[in-house]
Amino acid sequence: MFEEFLIPLKISLKVTIVAGFFVIILGTIAGRILSMKSFKGKTLLETILMLPLVLPPTVVGFLLLVIFGRQSFIGKMIEWLVKQPIVFTWWAAVIASIIVAFPLMYQSAKTGFQSVDIEIEEAARVCGASEWNVFFLISIPLSLKAIISGSILSVARVLGEFGATLMFAGNIPGKTQTVPTAIYLAIDAGNMKMAWLWVLSMVLISFIMLLVVQLKQK
Repeated sequence: MFEEFLIPLKISLKVTIVAGFFVIILGTIAGRILSMKSFKGKTLLETILMLPLVLPPTVVGFLLLVIFGRQSFIGKMIEWLVKQPIVFTWWAAVIASIIVAFPLMYQSAKTGFQSVDIEIEEAARVCGASEWNVFFLISIPLSLKAIISGSILSVARVLGEFGATLMFAGNIPGKTQTVPTAIYLAIDAGNMKMAWLWVLSMVLISFIMLLVVQLKQK
């Protein structure tokens, strides 16, 4: 029973760590670039980036199946490179989680960077600091609170991802079955004891993450 409880938890944590890493990096970079630059089509681009936040998870999952499926160009390229299709693997769960959690990280990072006083950054450039130095030594530290909050919220979103993951990665025990999909299967099978254990573990982890966000905002 303990092993049955532990396996989906391990898969969820593995997916959360990998997807969370990519979400934080990509969201921070996108937030920085789009907080600085104005260009034609920026509003359209930002709308596309934020779209997964409002789309039904099943729609996101369907689009991922179309884009990365075995009949698509991208899907065929991936299968040629890694010798297997990406659909119904734990990497599919990672991709689905990145897509749905990215808007949270992006919006938080962008808000944080927009709150940085431009004059401070300009003063650093006048003193000879490179763009990388300005970014890492001034912009990041001054927007750190927003970045940390966005990181925790996006990681929590990854941990709780269900719909898109179920469609794109499936619900394969020991392979792609995360805690949210395991809860669904346990309830469907009438295994309420196991469902409760997974539910309580998710509530505890999510509560701790949100508590950290609240404390960081004080």
